[in-house]
Amino acid sequence: MAGAVGGADVTTPDVNPSRLATGGGSNERRLRVLIVDDHEVVHWGFRLMLGEQPWVERCVSARNAAEALALTRRYEPHVALVDLFVGQESGAEICERLRRESPSTNVLMISGAGRISPNAARAAGAAGFISKDWPAADIAGAVRMVGLGMTVFRPHEAPAGPPLSEREREVLEAVASGATNREIAERLFLSPHTVKEHTSTLYRKLGVRNRAEAVQKAQRLGLIS
Repeated sequence: MAGAVGGADVTTPDVNPSRLATGGGSNERRLRVLIVDDHEVVHWGFRLMLGEQPWVERCVSARNAAEALALTRRYEPHVALVDLFVGQESGAEICERLRRESPSTNVLMISGAGRISPNAARAAGAAGFISKDWPAADIAGAVRMVGLGMTVFRPHEAPAGPPLSEREREVLEAVASGATNREIAERLFLSPHTVKEHTSTLYRKLGVRNRAEAVQKAQRLGLIS
């Protein structure tokens, strides 16, 4: 599969995902689609919706990374829809593993509540990110776009989550890099006590209890890449 075709985005005026949901002439290659999600109702809904599309050859589903990799080896899907969090597993990590196993499989990340920044999704190897709240026609169109080698991102979408000050963002990025409070203090020319206050404020704003949860939540919300 080729890379992005003209760098098309879902918001590009001449590329409408809902229009691409239909079609599929007899001479057009039909797509094999893999769904990776830990919720049965999501499997059912996506397989029902995609099974009605004339351009879908086969739609299979996995509930974890191991199943996803096994199905990828067996069916070599053109598109894999991967939830941002599959149980306790990271969708971004699953995306990376699928892409290593099958470079021709384009990954479209999906989520019902969480968010991931376009940069973070691209870094994981994904060709797009969509919300499960989108209309069915738009979701189907996005799947087809990714299957045709295009990308599906909202380039100007504001990140979700609580408002952070510039200093809090700097501290959050340093935390995500694995730096200790002392290292953050040296890097940002702050006292360790001030850094501790900033991290406590971040935990409160993000609704988390520790560094690991803060980084995971910030990635979901697209606050850091």
